[in-house]
Amino acid sequence: MAVDTAVIGAGEVSDSHLSALKGNPRTNLVGVCDIDEGRARTAAEKYDTDPYFDLDDLLESVDLDWVHVCTSVQTHLPLAEKAIRAGVPVLVEKPTTETVAELDELAALSEEHGVPVSPVHQHLFDPAMRDARERIRSGEIGAVRGVDLVYTGHTRPDEANRGTWVFDLPGGEFEEGLPHPLYLTLGAGGYPRSEDDISAQTSLYDDYGGRFDYDSAQVQYATEEGALCSATMLAGGAPKRMIHVHGEDASLIVDMILQVVHQVEGEYKDSTVGKVKQSLKYAGGQLAGLAKNAALVAHANYSDEWEPKTRIDPHKYQIDRTAYALQHDLAMPVPLSEARWTIRLMEALREAAEQPAPIAMTE
Repeated sequence: MAVDTAVIGAGEVSDSHLSALKGNPRTNLVGVCDIDEGRARTAAEKYDTDPYFDLDDLLESVDLDWVHVCTSVQTHLPLAEKAIRAGVPVLVEKPTTETVAELDELAALSEEHGVPVSPVHQHLFDPAMRDARERIRSGEIGAVRGVDLVYTGHTRPDEANRGTWVFDLPGGEFEEGLPHPLYLTLGAGGYPRSEDDISAQTSLYDDYGGRFDYDSAQVQYATEEGALCSATMLAGGAPKRMIHVHGEDASLIVDMILQVVHQVEGEYKDSTVGKVKQSLKYAGGQLAGLAKNAALVAHANYSDEWEPKTRIDPHKYQIDRTAYALQHDLAMPVPLSEARWTIRLMEALREAAEQPAPIAMTE
């Protein structure tokens, strides 16, 4: 039976949800809700569904199986709470909440009412990340010893891609996007051993008129298994989205822009021939990966089938997997525990940004 679903919020990010729900055979889009009536009507007309302008009215009018919260982060908790108390499972856009305290409140409500809640961490389901995580899970590279993520060319704090509400965050739009690299680090390396094992550093490279606290961030932590994980995130500059996963037997280079995974194994650094072979293998792997991705894109674009579209669109993939979990009473593909650690890492960065700059010593 299809999962009757409504989307709360008809802003920028809701299009990804509405299109995925409209095309997915597992789901039945039954409404879109926004306090801006014009925006709600426009979205409803585009996706051939019913507009609602008040969440209470939506919950009373429709027998829902699922809601997606696609509003500003400041409203996530109260909106999700209403759905949970009505017995409706929730998918919440990132950042799931502003603070860990709010996340804990959300988790407690979910457990108290027995209603599943899951965060949108869609880039865990990009083709390259699915490939890398499967190699990690299967033991192909051995135990993970460390993860290094570099995420440059990130959105500047003073851009309002999601709306002006982002300017209420210490890092503006830059901070709004930080969950992506942070949950990717958690997804590749695992969770911190404890909150005491987290360290963070921020800086403000550009001048935004004193409006924002940071536009560069770095966070490190150790996992329960002893792996050392780090993530470096910079606003502006040339875009680079790379994840290096260091295993006992092999390492992975995950290119999140090209969506290609390269596996490095064997001893080659002391041999010129070995270095050449490794370079050729890397170049060949890049070409093969790009060709595979091009074939996936072509299949998705020219096919009326749903499944090929999930292979290239991580939003569609996560929504499909979560709908399947709801249909079969399974655990959510992304647990709230991952959202909690993501928000905790963000809090560590905010705390670092609040620290006074060191006083320069002069002779």
